[in-house]
Amino acid sequence: MIRRLLSVALLAASPALAQEKFIVVASTTSTEQSGLFGYLLPVFQTKTGIQVRVVALGTGQALDLARRGDADVVFVHARSAEEKFLAEGHGVRRFDVMYNDFVLIGPKSDPAKISGGKDILEGLRKIKAANAPFVSRGDNSGTHIAELDLWKLAGIDVAKDKGSWYRDTGQGMGPALNTAGAMNAYILSDRGTWLSFKNRGELSIAVEGDRRLFNQYGIMLVSPLKHPNVKKDLGQAFVDWVISPEGQEAIAGYKIGGEQLFFPNAK
Repeated sequence: MIRRLLSVALLAASPALAQEKFIVVASTTSTEQSGLFGYLLPVFQTKTGIQVRVVALGTGQALDLARRGDADVVFVHARSAEEKFLAEGHGVRRFDVMYNDFVLIGPKSDPAKISGGKDILEGLRKIKAANAPFVSRGDNSGTHIAELDLWKLAGIDVAKDKGSWYRDTGQGMGPALNTAGAMNAYILSDRGTWLSFKNRGELSIAVEGDRRLFNQYGIMLVSPLKHPNVKKDLGQAFVDWVISPEGQEAIAGYKIGGEQLFFPNAK
């Protein structure tokens, strides 16, 4: 449906626009809201003449979009969900692209007394024990999947134990951070979106540096065998560029306030 709407819009705009080369990339909100795509895609378009139209969703929604054949490439960050997508035959081959990490954000008043900690599981246990407000994206995104995995590792069944202290938002990372700011609540965020987030209010990083907060991103061409309308050559050109030395160097070059947001690790 999204692909058809984009095509109709292009045809309505002008015959010249209809001839433009473009692909649809289903991606996570963190790559969009962190500003990475705004930095990266003009470099790719200048080199190849291929426009990239990003549909930024939670990882689960992005993969579902591709399952319907409405994307040419997926660029997401939930390894288990990506491998399931591949096993179902919807993807051609998955490549590591880059990584950063998750951080646990919280109010400076720190009702759970976890600020400065390095153990994410201990931090979550203290939040639960204090019934301190916690905002969850609740949208089956890569961040939400990681959050649920961490609660489980901490020995907490949030589906059963969550109460008024736990708020499901069903929102992307930026809006969920806004909600956490309004509530003076804790929230798990990818570092890239946090660094680019302007409306911090009384929020700051409470827990970081735990190896369990590692956040890997992957990229896949959507299978043209499963979905014949996939723009195989154009989509593969984007995948190849992202994992090439040039693309990896471009990713490494994206910084905010001198701080690098993503670290390339394509093999």
